Amino acid sequence: MSDNFAQTVKQQADIVRIIGDYIKLRKSGAQNYTGLCPFHKEKTGSFSVNATHNYFYCFGCHEKGDVFTFVMKLENISFPEAIRVVATRCGIPLPKREFSSPEEAREAGTRRQLIDIHEAATQYFEAALKAPEAARAREYLTGRGVTADTIAKFRIGYAPDDFNHMREQLAKHFPDEVLRTSGLFSAKEQSDGGQGQLYARFRKRITFPIANEQGKTIAFTARALDAEDEKGRPIAKYLNSPETALYSKGQVLFNLDKAKADIRALGFALLVEGQMDCISVYMAGIKGVLATSGTAFTEMQIRLLSRFTKRVIVNFDPDTAGTTATEKSIALLTEEDFEVKIVTLEGGLDPDRYIREQGVQQYMAALRNAKRHSDYLIDRAREQFPGRTSDAKVKALNFLLPHIRRMPNRIQRDEFAADAAQKLAIDSAMLRQELKQAAAQRIESVRSHTHDPASETERVLIRALVLPETDPARTLAAEQLVQHPEWYDSLPAATLLESLASAPAPPNPLDAAPDQASRILLARTLQDTEDPDTASSNAQSMTERVKNALETLRYRQLERRQRELRSLMNEAARRGDHEMLTTLTEEQRQTARKLREQST
Repeated sequence: MSDNFAQTVKQQADIVRIIGDYIKLRKSGAQNYTGLCPFHKEKTGSFSVNATHNYFYCFGCHEKGDVFTFVMKLENISFPEAIRVVATRCGIPLPKREFSSPEEAREAGTRRQLIDIHEAATQYFEAALKAPEAARAREYLTGRGVTADTIAKFRIGYAPDDFNHMREQLAKHFPDEVLRTSGLFSAKEQSDGGQGQLYARFRKRITFPIANEQGKTIAFTARALDAEDEKGRPIAKYLNSPETALYSKGQVLFNLDKAKADIRALGFALLVEGQMDCISVYMAGIKGVLATSGTAFTEMQIRLLSRFTKRVIVNFDPDTAGTTATEKSIALLTEEDFEVKIVTLEGGLDPDRYIREQGVQQYMAALRNAKRHSDYLIDRAREQFPGRTSDAKVKALNFLLPHIRRMPNRIQRDEFAADAAQKLAIDSAMLRQELKQAAAQRIESVRSHTHDPASETERVLIRALVLPETDPARTLAAEQLVQHPEWYDSLPAATLLESLASAPAPPNPLDAAPDQASRILLARTLQDTEDPDTASSNAQSMTERVKNALETLRYRQLERRQRELRSLMNEAARRGDHEMLTTLTEEQRQTARKLREQST
């Protein structure tokens, strides 16, 4: 994009209107507007926009720039992308894009066609919902309280019970390659390894479009109307689009396109589990609401969310999967210094049903009474490990410690620990000593790896985690690391391992690194080369190498726990707490047995 076009856009753009789409501005002079700065946390507005000279400046954090700088920083996009965003909002036609290579032009063309075919599919499903065949779908939506306005706002549709009709309609406008890569169709593999005739992926289902941040449909989630097929086999309630060039589940938040302005204005986001929950809450008037895809919540989604707010209320379903997802979300969000509160609705209801049965005012009251995440976790510990026995206290403490350690703010960490000690009737000095020892171990671990920030064990796992999703070595590493974060949470590569394991690798692996230090570590690890004579055999045995690395991590974690137990036992003996000492001694014996078993 030429400099001349950028200057034209800058001259024609109304900087007050563009920035006002993101934050609330008020007039404070003839040509000046002020508001709360979106780049740092503040209660008194120090952010200023000058309409005459087309610049912004914050007197608090000293961020400054023009309309493009603002959009780049807030949207986390490149300069050419910012020009396109501002031009589009101002109604300025974009010049014909030039490409550096035929491959780049082809990729851009394919991506554009994928956007177009998803828009065509959205319109196809919308029209199908109005057809006689969709009577049951309309009855279901009406029964869930979904109005015509809601259907139109979220472009809800219906996928007919037909294998071929949608393909035949879209094939008139899109080539076979686009149909096959869109994720809208499936195909049976042929005996020669090729792919057969395409058929509709979504059938006899209510469809919910998933949009990107700009509001373009990039995928679908679809709800079945029947629990079983004609042969009595169970049918999955929800079916989602597969990963495509447009869509990666771990990088999208449902409803962000509609909610982002309200999230910035309100100063917080409400996070729910499913599309229907999100739609019901939004249409009830609570606009700053987002949904994950099922219970998945990833580092990439957190980084996306942090562009709009650092305050989140989590209201997942109260079932086992929802509770597990809530705990994982707390861990991920607090580690990134989010302020997190949790809502658990009475009667075990999800947000959609609660609003329909109790009303939006009751739901808003529940949001106002949301618990601090620390209070929620302490209550969870007491529910899971009731009683005042030493065994219950140890288990409750082991449940809470990883969450306490993850908090980056020392004052908040100490407050959480003191509150947990008081409510669980645990000696606060012992808890502080445990946290102090864990911190010392992490510092020592970092110091010992100053020149070599990751062991070969960590490097093996990092290399495995950037392999394709279908690679068995990658699958093994990801599954085990997600299930056992305690194996590596004190290692220098912990942040990178957790990020790579919890989400599909992007096309450029470096994009998965959550911070600069992790990015450097990942780049260095991937830059390392092996001896050409052994590279082939090493590639063949990657799964075996991953197994050995995981066993090493587990063994080292058991050794760390053994050291922690010795410290806790000494403290219990010093205080004369014989019951606690007996419990710890038993755990020490079990840990020693596991170490012996693994070493044989």
